Order: sequence, then structure tokens, then C-alpha cells
Amino acid sequence: MSGVAIMTDSNCGIMPSEGGSYGIHVLPMPVIIDGKTYYEGIDITPAEFYRKQSEGAVITTSQPSPGDVTVMWDQLLEDHNEIVFIPMSSGLSNTCQTALLLSGDEPYKGRVFVVDNHRISVTQATSALDARVLADEGKSGAEIKEILEREALDATIYIAVDTLEYLKKGGRITAAAAALGTVLKLKPILTIQGGKLDSYAKARGMKAAFRTMAEAVKLDVTSRFSHLKEEGVLKAGIANTLMEPEKLAAFKDAMHEVFPDLELIYYPLTMSIATHVGPGGLGIGVTRCRR
Repeated sequence: MSGVAIMTDSNCGIMPSEGGSYGIHVLPMPVIIDGKTYYEGIDITPAEFYRKQSEGAVITTSQPSPGDVTVMWDQLLEDHNEIVFIPMSSGLSNTCQTALLLSGDEPYKGRVFVVDNHRISVTQATSALDARVLADEGKSGAEIKEILEREALDATIYIAVDTLEYLKKGGRITAAAAALGTVLKLKPILTIQGGKLDSYAKARGMKAAFRTMAEAVKLDVTSRFSHLKEEGVLKAGIANTLMEPEKLAAFKDAMHEVFPDLELIYYPLTMSIATHVGPGGLGIGVTRCRR
């Protein structure tokens, strides 16, 4: 038996097939398309997902079933003493609460530690990578959970939405607001602070949206995260839904220009997020990261 297994879900941007290269285990998130359930990175590719989305398929998201979660726990506990599970933020899904309830019962009590550190996308990925570092240092599951939850707010995310169509479909804005925003070329900017998604600003065009987000992140870096930068544990992050490679490369270059002294981490925004954001979405931010 080895020590602590680190487990997260695919909302972090790392696919199940990629987890092994990071020393972590990734639970695939379900996405329901025209009534059929697919599992991200298992039986549907991003290309297939975006094709179906563009064709007008009815797409919804769901949390993993308790059975899917415990099957992976059972498999990991065959070879590990403990598990640290880092699901997406409890402010965005019930996955965390369900896992916390499951972990309180036998045979998982005292062996599975569910972390609610209010993360998603790149910041969730860095939490899983931090957990791996802490486990390799000899920390127990309980210690890793305590550290990650204590550092929960050491991250910030801003997301610009390129199309209003999917926010309208999800009922987050009215059809009239979507139509007006489309005519005016308005791009909503959302923010995740402490796990909940909130409106931050609006900008005309994605370039203007990027500048607005970059200024917000710069303010965070020079204020509440200045101590992390001084300690050398602060990294910049960027993520996107379906986007032309040239456009993504230009945004990455712009991030290097704005934050030349921060390492840039990239993971794609996953299907669960793309369901609500649609193609062309862009997220940037900063996060504590030990690795």
C-alpha cells in the first residue's frame, strides 16, 4: 500500500487520460447531450462536443453519480492508504457536498478527505498539483485538506463570454438582453472569487474584455496577492473554450506581456463550463501553485 492518492474531476481542465503524467487521478464529468450522457475525455472529444453544440443540440450538465465517485474511491483504496479528493467548488455544484456526505460513512471515514477550496478550471488544477506536492512531502490526507482549504482564497478568475446565446439558453440572461448585447457587441465579464460566479463588467469586443480582465488581475497581484508573488508561489493562468489557435496564441502572448515575471499555466475550459459559456470564451487569473 502506498500513501495518499490525489483525485480531482475533469472540470480542472486535465483529462482522465492525462492525470497519470501529473501523478493524480481524474474523475470524468458527465455532460448530457440530447438526453444521452457522455463522460468528458472518455466517450466524447471536445471536437465532437462543439460540433453538437453548434448544431443546436440540447446540452445540460450534471454532477457525477455517487456510484461513479465511490467506484473510483474503491479502486484507489486498493493501493493507497488515503485519498484526497478535490472536486469543483461547492459554490458551483453539489458534487462537493455529496462527496463530503459519502466520505463520512464506512469504509471511507478517516480514509477519504474531500477538499472544498472553492476552485474550478486552472485554479482547481493547481490545487490538485499542490496536493500532489504535499503528499510527496509526507503530509497526511487530513493535513493536505486543512492546508488547501486554508489557502482557498489564494486564487482569482475572470471569464469573458464571446457569445450571449448560451447564457440565454441557460436562463442566466433574458432573450431581450441577449439580443441587445449581441447588437452592441457586448462581452460580459464574469468573476469567480471564493467559488461563486458573479457578474464583473461588460466590454465591447474580446480585446477590450481582455484589457479589463488584465487590469483586474493586475490589481489583485499588487494588492491581496502581493505576498504570494514575493514568496515566488504565484502563477498566472489562462483557459479558453473553442477558439482559433491564432487568437489563443495572441492572448497568451498578451498575458506574457502583462505579467512578464509570472509563469503562465494553461488548461482548456472543459465541456461542463463550455455548456454555459459557449465557444470563444476566455478566462484569466492568478493562483498559488507550489509545482
